[in-house]
Amino acid sequence: MLYFQIYVRCVENLNNMKRTLTPSNPDAILCSDIHLREDTPTCRTDDYQMAQWKKVEFLYNLQEKYECPVLHAGDLFHHWKPSPQLLSTTILHLPESFLTIYGQHDLPQHNFELRNKSGIYTLDTDKTIGVLPTCHWGQEPDKPSRILSGKNILVWHKMVWQGEKLWPDQTDPSAAKLLRKYSQFSLILTGDNHQPFVEEYEGRLLVNPGSMMRMTADQIDHRPRVYLWYAADNIVTPVYLPIEQGVISREHIEHTQERDGRIDAFISKLDNDWEAAVSFEENLKRFEGTNKVRKSVMEIVYKAIEV
Repeated sequence: MLYFQIYVRCVENLNNMKRTLTPSNPDAILCSDIHLREDTPTCRTDDYQMAQWKKVEFLYNLQEKYECPVLHAGDLFHHWKPSPQLLSTTILHLPESFLTIYGQHDLPQHNFELRNKSGIYTLDTDKTIGVLPTCHWGQEPDKPSRILSGKNILVWHKMVWQGEKLWPDQTDPSAAKLLRKYSQFSLILTGDNHQPFVEEYEGRLLVNPGSMMRMTADQIDHRPRVYLWYAADNIVTPVYLPIEQGVISREHIEHTQERDGRIDAFISKLDNDWEAAVSFEENLKRFEGTNKVRKSVMEIVYKAIEV
């Protein structure tokens, strides 16, 4: 009898370990900041459109595999007024059970009251997507955006950070602070910050998936991802989206820095050669005489001040 009890306990422990390590199908797929667009970011050297729709297709297949809703935390479009072509392509590619909120890029003038002019509103009217009742750009939470498997979920397009502030005078709240403030939510899904992270406090989660695409040069090391959320244990696991290496360039930044350097040098020479005791016109002539400046450039300057 003792051996049988030990055997039963071992089986129970193994089953518990399996539930923890390999949960059943997820209850939701979490993502944010897809930023669908028709133009190509300056930093990209590849076929950006192909890369963009490849990721949306990946999301489509993931939803089809698990048959659970996709929760998206805002900025589906890069501009609130997508072209008819971009709208129709979106309709063809978005997964089923796609639920989102309005980010600032989705709203004319970043104004929620003007949402009926937006592409999101069109997709919602067409029932291609579902728009959650809260918590859109500029709003504060007052109720869950969704209740899944008995868990209160807040989906919020809100700039949130983890670790160090993104800029010195940033006033946006940290992820840890939000989790402590809104204890009524088991899961908080945020968008707007394109950096991915997960914050946990007393068994509750804040998930910021980050942007789906790499749109700026400082995202060269960014690994786009979505998260699978398992309600029973309130845990998430990342699923990384396919990317190509070597398609992010800093050339435009280096060109700008070089140009700014030339301008700074020009201004510095002006500062050194300028004399307050003489007229502006005389200072210009002295500058022209002591510095190698093309005649055509000085002609433009003289014309501008009518000297």
